[in-house]
Amino acid sequence: MDLYKKSRRDTKKDYRAKYMKINKIKINGMKNPVGFSFDNIRCAWTVTDTEAKKTNVKIDVASDKDFKNILFSKEGKELNSACEVLDISLKPRTRYYVRITVIGDNNEKAENTAYFETAKIDEVWQAKWIKPIKEDEFHPVFEKEFIAKKDIVKARMYISGLGLYAAYINGKRVSNEILTPYYSDYRTEVQYQTYDITDVIESKNHIQIELGNGWYKGYFGLAGTDKNFGDEFQMIAEIHLCYADNTEEVIASDESWLYSGSDTEESDIYNGEIINRCLWNEKENPKKQPVLGNIAPAALVERYSLPVIEHEDMPVKEVIYTPAGETVLDFGQNFAGYVTFKSKLKKGTKIVLDFGEILQKGNFYNANYRRAKSQFTYISGGNEELVKPKFTYFGFRYVRVSGWEGEINPSDFMAKALYSDMEITGHIETGEESVNKLFSNVMWGQKSNSIDFPTDCPQRDERLGWTGDAQVFAGTASYNMNTAAFYNKFIHDLRIEQKKLDGILLGVIPVFDPATAAFAAVWGDIATFLPTVLYEHYGDKKALESYYPMMKDWVDKITKEDKARGQRYLFDYGNQMGDWLALDGRTQQSMKGGTDDYFIGSCYYAMSAKMVADAAHTLGYSKDADYYNNLYQNIYQAVLKEYYTESGRLCIDTQTGYIVALYSGIYIDKDKVINGFKKRLYKDCYKIKGGFVGSPVMCKVMADNNLEEEAFYFLLQKEFPGWMHCIELGATTIWVTKQLQ
Repeated sequence: MDLYKKSRRDTKKDYRAKYMKINKIKINGMKNPVGFSFDNIRCAWTVTDTEAKKTNVKIDVASDKDFKNILFSKEGKELNSACEVLDISLKPRTRYYVRITVIGDNNEKAENTAYFETAKIDEVWQAKWIKPIKEDEFHPVFEKEFIAKKDIVKARMYISGLGLYAAYINGKRVSNEILTPYYSDYRTEVQYQTYDITDVIESKNHIQIELGNGWYKGYFGLAGTDKNFGDEFQMIAEIHLCYADNTEEVIASDESWLYSGSDTEESDIYNGEIINRCLWNEKENPKKQPVLGNIAPAALVERYSLPVIEHEDMPVKEVIYTPAGETVLDFGQNFAGYVTFKSKLKKGTKIVLDFGEILQKGNFYNANYRRAKSQFTYISGGNEELVKPKFTYFGFRYVRVSGWEGEINPSDFMAKALYSDMEITGHIETGEESVNKLFSNVMWGQKSNSIDFPTDCPQRDERLGWTGDAQVFAGTASYNMNTAAFYNKFIHDLRIEQKKLDGILLGVIPVFDPATAAFAAVWGDIATFLPTVLYEHYGDKKALESYYPMMKDWVDKITKEDKARGQRYLFDYGNQMGDWLALDGRTQQSMKGGTDDYFIGSCYYAMSAKMVADAAHTLGYSKDADYYNNLYQNIYQAVLKEYYTESGRLCIDTQTGYIVALYSGIYIDKDKVINGFKKRLYKDCYKIKGGFVGSPVMCKVMADNNLEEEAFYFLLQKEFPGWMHCIELGATTIWVTKQLQ
């Protein structure tokens, strides 16, 4: 028997030695990133298909993929696979190769490589911003012809455009990215992208860069106004050609380029797009020289945004002919993206696609989109082509088709799901199909609201970066997908706004009028909750260090305002949003629930202070750790004094009140809080009453406090309001409970 066991162990070792792997090498949370902002370089990886313990790890960085010219090495048993900082000095426009080697305690060895490439960094731009003359308000397409004079070994394009750009060389789009250069606070900065265009360069070349309105100059924001950031199309581009003889040539945008009107008649994030192939028929559309733009060179920054690309193909599930006589395509799933179709239409044929989420009485309906037209119009020029928009996207399941001649062939249409390129890391499958469907709905909700930055909705005239939505969902999102780089970009956006507002972390971005900035708990507490979530999931200490000032400034802002009121150690002031969209408000129409706003705010103030203290401890900031721990204790005691009786009974008798008490860990007698919670559930007939604050963490709080049976009851509740109620009604994403009334 002992010999048999030894033989089995030896066989297992041989199996491990053969299959030990290093994979998922990430640089700053991304796979082989090119052209990103690299304040520092952090490397992470995983080792799989082995049970061996590591005895040594080595990281090499080289300027060549054969690792003949090694620039940096680091090794040791203690190297951290979650985050290892590579202390190297970066040069502009340079690709670096990273090799990870791991040796196990039984001499197993595995090796794998990755790369990253820098953009221009601090290199002076040779290109200039260019724009059409003031009188030309049409959507422009800029162009330039150039010749590659020698054999090309490498070619790169560095490009940006406002509001959005689509770039082509020799008729081929230079990348598969959509909606570039993505959202930024354009008053402060504009991202530019780096593309490897080596394979598309020929001896004679023609570059075209089309521009659309986008977030920059289209309709955007709570007020639904246009031209919030600017009112002129502008673009900048540099093409660097590296020849085999080690010489280099730069083709840079300047006044020698030409522009004319494109076939894009209108474009807008909210309203949609019109592509009119007949737009310039019987009209003059001469090529003109542009004028210099007015964007400051310092405004250009290397990209933070992950690529937004097409993901799932979504075929038509059914063609519906409605009672109103409409032709509607049902794609069977609510998602964010657009529709493509094959056009063999005769010249002048006008096709209109209207997008909606639901049918009402069997007919197409999208009045819930409010002022967003959400329409794509195509006017054929008579040529065969695959039609799709360039400068917009929609949230939808149903598409009403108008103008199509003859019967629709479903195979002529295909929808494309769009979202930022994040690796899916979480999956759940249970024996309960409704739970599986709920998880699918969560995933589709995440995908649809992850187009460059986390939004509240993907369809109506909003699609904004509501911080409360992101805060409550960040933990779930980070189980589902690798969100490290995606949320890093959002934190970057938040920090830009926070610096302008003396530490306030906004309820939503962007804010065009600082006087309307929401200074509110839960929403603003994303400043501490999101960095904490990211550190817990990815262990990136260097990233936490960069987020720490945002965390600290948020808590310091609350404390500063509290001191001005005599320092009660409570967040009991301001226009709080409270338990938003809860069902226990003063009336059914109330937007806020019945839980005391300032109790919520003060508990979150305490949690945020504790998170800053924990981050300071992790980073070795001992004085800060002591200060914020002491602040936390003071807030804790102030909450007990203000909101609890001497015997330990919570004075806030609402579901969310008990949930927040247990979630924050602030109570005198935990058992009394739990018993009060149980009684409250009984009084509420075991119906969900909480809103933004209570409902997202309800089941978690129950499970953490030995209320698993109650948690399962609420999870599987099919009546309104319940998680399964929407499933019963055919939902394919998560609905807001207030909308169900």
